[in-house]
Amino acid sequence: MNDEPETRGFPLRTDTSGEPVTGIWAERRRLARVMRTVIEHLMVSDAPEDELRETADTLERFAARLASHPRRRVQLGFTEAATSGDVRGFFDFSPLIGLSNPIAPPLELTVDGEIVRGQVRFGTAYEGPPGCAHGGCIAAVFDELLGFTQSLTSHPGMTGTLTIRYRVPTPLHTDLRCEARVQRVAGRKIFCEGQLYAGDTRYAEAEGIFLSLRR
Repeated sequence: MNDEPETRGFPLRTDTSGEPVTGIWAERRRLARVMRTVIEHLMVSDAPEDELRETADTLERFAARLASHPRRRVQLGFTEAATSGDVRGFFDFSPLIGLSNPIAPPLELTVDGEIVRGQVRFGTAYEGPPGCAHGGCIAAVFDELLGFTQSLTSHPGMTGTLTIRYRVPTPLHTDLRCEARVQRVAGRKIFCEGQLYAGDTRYAEAEGIFLSLRR
């Protein structure tokens, strides 16, 4: 497989060039990054009531300012990415990998031959058991990871079945790595597998079956 895989149905990259992002996209990403930091601090801060009230008032005014502008139809980003080659309009708003989405961890994905590799770090907002990532958040990461992986085939599809095996609790505030690959393709079914690690510890693994929309 080439180092720069051809886009076949779904865009494969979270960015199309190594050039720094500038202008409105840079500011969108900066704002999302700041909002992630606010969320993290809100989860753990013991700030006094008056300071929380003042901050909430400020954010309400900011929300009203944003609401006064025309709404962008985010769902059009997929079509724009497929036709123009600029994938930011699609990927940047993803709830998992979106650098312009404040609820994204964010998960970072790269294509390495036939393997998709990723990195993610769960903050306090993603906590399930004390000190550990919520199992649903881990499942969402695997859905994104395997979904991205199956897009390496000629006829990518949508999630049919996702099976997660949680081996040990996954810690928060830890640099995690993940990887996935396509196992086989049978008719409309695309079979993928993936794992989630930190160091030598495998925290979870997943198998997914995706159903092609183009056969």
